[in-house]
Amino acid sequence: MRNELLGVVAAAAVAAGAIVAAQARLLGQEFPSLAPTPQSVCPDNNPLVIRPCALEQAKTFQPSRTPDGKPDLSGYWRGSQVPHESLEAHVQTPDDNGGPSAVVDPADGKVPMQAWAEVKRRENRAKYIDQNAQCFQSGVPRHLYMGSYQFLQTPTRLVQLSEETNAYRNILMDGRPHIGKDIVLWQGDSRGRWEGDTLVVETTNQNGMPRLDQQGRFLTDAATVVERFTMFEVDSILWETTITDPFVYTRPFTLALALRRNVQPGYEIWEESCYEGEANAVHLRNLGYRNYPGFSSEDARRAKEAYEQFIRSAR
Repeated sequence: MRNELLGVVAAAAVAAGAIVAAQARLLGQEFPSLAPTPQSVCPDNNPLVIRPCALEQAKTFQPSRTPDGKPDLSGYWRGSQVPHESLEAHVQTPDDNGGPSAVVDPADGKVPMQAWAEVKRRENRAKYIDQNAQCFQSGVPRHLYMGSYQFLQTPTRLVQLSEETNAYRNILMDGRPHIGKDIVLWQGDSRGRWEGDTLVVETTNQNGMPRLDQQGRFLTDAATVVERFTMFEVDSILWETTITDPFVYTRPFTLALALRRNVQPGYEIWEESCYEGEANAVHLRNLGYRNYPGFSSEDARRAKEAYEQFIRSAR
């Protein structure tokens, strides 16, 4: 066991160097999946560029409003799927267009993993099937970088329908408290409130089963995710999401991307043909991958203690 852990730690160090080299190769590269949106006042879809531009535009933009006077977020929207492959910057591969980091804080674009959690992330990627390949729900925030959406808004809720595996979120905005802490859900429990013209959504009570990307980054049931939806022009929403999980990350970190309205006449959401237990997962299990068992805050506490004890004993 000790030799195995030493090998994992050494591999992590080598891989970290490879990531730095890959980041260098990304400079100046164009990403087809982040093509500019020419009709927008903020056309560049790179998160580090779109965020400050959108926040500046939002200071003077007057959105269309619902009968109760709130910004009308209803409609069909699509965001970037780049973070689905990796939250951090990554190069193009045969099945992925690549792209810059979705992380805007910290400024270096890196996810601030605790050391033990980085080892766990690599284990997740090497051993377990991503929930997307099994048609399970994506959790929060991954729900919003998986495809196309329809937002349905009333004074007391915002429902987000997704083309992905018939997934949806029901964000309650009537002031009620979160559900009991012992109730955990794939999509968590979301509560929204308005801060001026920005909708702020806090999600808790996730079950620790969904992962944040296909690189194995993960959350526990202790995570809190705070999203901010700010319309900065008629057909664009700035989406910012801050993830806090003290069991996994060294500090809170923030992602950002633009949601762009689909204005195609007659457009509608079509459900992906996907179901739990479908063939892709069977193939992956035949290759030796296993179903991801999820990871609780108690699992994280024990794993961190074991990792730190191992590091002390290896010195």
